[in-house]
Amino acid sequence: MREPFLSAIPILKKLEDAGYEAYFVGGSVRDYLLHKPINDVDIATSALPEEVKDIFPKTVDIGIEHGTILILFGKKSYEITTFRTEGDYQDYRRPREVSFIRSLPEDLKRRDFTMNAIAMDKTGQLIDPYNGQQAIQNKIIKTVGNPKDRFGEDALRMMRAVRFVSQLSFRITEQTLAALKELAPLLNKIAVERKTAEFEKLLMGENWREALAIMLDANINMFLPGLKDRRQQLEKFSSYQCEDFTKIEMWSLLINSFQLSAKEIEDFLRAWRLPVKEIKEVKSIIASLKKRLHEEWTLYDMYKAGWAVIESVEKLYCEIKGIAAIQKVQQLRIKFDSLPIKNSKEIVVTGNDLMDWFSREPGSWLKEMLSKIEQAILARQVKNDKQKIKEWLMACSQN
Repeated sequence: MREPFLSAIPILKKLEDAGYEAYFVGGSVRDYLLHKPINDVDIATSALPEEVKDIFPKTVDIGIEHGTILILFGKKSYEITTFRTEGDYQDYRRPREVSFIRSLPEDLKRRDFTMNAIAMDKTGQLIDPYNGQQAIQNKIIKTVGNPKDRFGEDALRMMRAVRFVSQLSFRITEQTLAALKELAPLLNKIAVERKTAEFEKLLMGENWREALAIMLDANINMFLPGLKDRRQQLEKFSSYQCEDFTKIEMWSLLINSFQLSAKEIEDFLRAWRLPVKEIKEVKSIIASLKKRLHEEWTLYDMYKAGWAVIESVEKLYCEIKGIAAIQKVQQLRIKFDSLPIKNSKEIVVTGNDLMDWFSREPGSWLKEMLSKIEQAILARQVKNDKQKIKEWLMACSQN
């Protein structure tokens, strides 16, 4: 066993010393068996929420109605959830009610996939009533019990299945895939924010192209914002390699495959409920990419774009053109670093300086004059020095 389990073992011991069962469960156990990095561990126990609160002095009721208590232990926080069964689901997402139980196998029975229905005790012993280890060894995604029941309870599980194809390079069993295809329309019942989170994880997985192909085969795209009639463009998008692309770069490449206008880009990303900051980033990248696809970078374009946009645009440009990006990006970095100024805030002259030098009131001429100075500095016609700029302007006004 390794961290972060080791630091959490005392929590399991305290629960057991009080007469209860306690285990590590869920994704952390799965990732442990896959030798993948683990950030957080989830703990399941036979202790009721109030009993957990009696054992640990520092707790937060983050989901007590569903049996989850957050405890603060050893400068870290852990979620402890009481074994439970779930009643009928509402909105194809949340159980209408939960019942607390004392049985671990019954608790594991309510989980989505067999690979996520494995528990581990404090000694590293695995409890695996639904053959999750075998699924992991065979690299398959299989629901606990009937897939129609699991997807009918929580439709988001269908996107989780496809997302795991991307992240783990597992394959979905035929029975599970058949249920996914049949019940895909239930995704219309799921909040967009939930679907966006899964879709973004899918895009960032190593096997995202295969996952996207499954998504198209199951017609899941028909129930995602702006993807309903985009099969051909999505197939084109899935032909790219996209090594080491950021999330924003993946969104940008996807949108470029659709050839949307600026207004359509905004509407598309808002439909996915992306944050305003991310929408602005994507729009900046697409605007520069459209120009870059037809011409080389000018110094002024580089200055206006900024390095973050330049780097992303060049990566996308090279991907679209099928050429290696590393050398192109390095060359552009050298050019960008050589710019006399990197943004307008570095210009030493202000509007107040100009009004003082020319004894004029504020007006549109200030913006025009500052732009003239900006371009002159970039073209190295004048140094970014207040006195030099003043002399240059006076000389220009006399010509």
